[in-house]
Amino acid sequence: MNRLYPLKFIPQYKDKIWGGKKLREILGKKDASDKAGESWEISGVQGNISVVENGFLAGNNLQEIIEVYMGDLVGDKIYDKFGIEFPLLIKFIDATEQLSIQVHPNDEMALKRHSSFGKTEMWYIIQAEKNSELIVGFNSKIEKNTYVHHLENKTLTEILNYVKVKAGDVVFLPAGRIHAIGAGILLAEIQQTSDVTYRIYDFNRLDSDGNPRELHTDLALDAIDYGFDDSYKINYFNKANESSELVRCKYFTANMLYFNIPVDKDYLQLDSFVIYMCIDGEFVIEYYNNETINVSKGESLIIPAELKNIRLNPVSETKILEIYIDRNQTRESLF
Repeated sequence: MNRLYPLKFIPQYKDKIWGGKKLREILGKKDASDKAGESWEISGVQGNISVVENGFLAGNNLQEIIEVYMGDLVGDKIYDKFGIEFPLLIKFIDATEQLSIQVHPNDEMALKRHSSFGKTEMWYIIQAEKNSELIVGFNSKIEKNTYVHHLENKTLTEILNYVKVKAGDVVFLPAGRIHAIGAGILLAEIQQTSDVTYRIYDFNRLDSDGNPRELHTDLALDAIDYGFDDSYKINYFNKANESSELVRCKYFTANMLYFNIPVDKDYLQLDSFVIYMCIDGEFVIEYYNNETINVSKGESLIIPAELKNIRLNPVSETKILEIYIDRNQTRESLF
């Protein structure tokens, strides 16, 4: 069987009524339309399974190659847990308008209602227009009946928490946290493999056919976390040429890696695939016996679990998100 190598996938573009041109103009995705709201970079969601773009596996989908390579691709413990279902969904999102206010169920609720995983996710802000905002959680701790009162009286926005954002900001969204992406924001989204979304409020917006979009207000009631946090942004320290942790949870770990000199990565103890999302710059991955692959801004790829030692050589100053599942973090809760 041929050896695995860093795998690129064909992006899946999703046109949205709120989409725009930034996927093409900022991230270099030349095939994206003027209304491209999302680029699904790496997906195991049924009906949207990613297809390999490069190398001898080109044309095979992600599920097919997991079935053949198993733990060599995703890691032994991850394969034991998830089988051929890839556990993460990786996207870029361009919002030219305010997105709907929504929430996602946790694992237990999603399994019972939808035979699905829940959706815990995070956002990394790549670019934001001046005064751009996210909606994240509530502006104080509330009770369910208070929420229902505001929803029924169309005053929901009065109890929501608005967060101004700029490039480099990170927000963590555990399942149950109410949220929405504001206008003028380009971001990277890392989440569990799930497409279950409860849309709560859509600012009376109409779809492309002139009809109000479907809401899921009743389903959302028991999914929402009505608590309050003092800060919803993640504080992190970005050290050059080293991985800097952004988010660590039982579903994924996400790091920022800014580098301007060659960086050697040792994944010997990880037992997980690694995903790179190139946020800025360009670099070359060196693996095996001096085999190489170029990665440019806006590209994402999987480093198979069997690739334990690689070198990252910057062509220019480069910034990437480094994503994997840490078996030490998740031993009790996931494995």
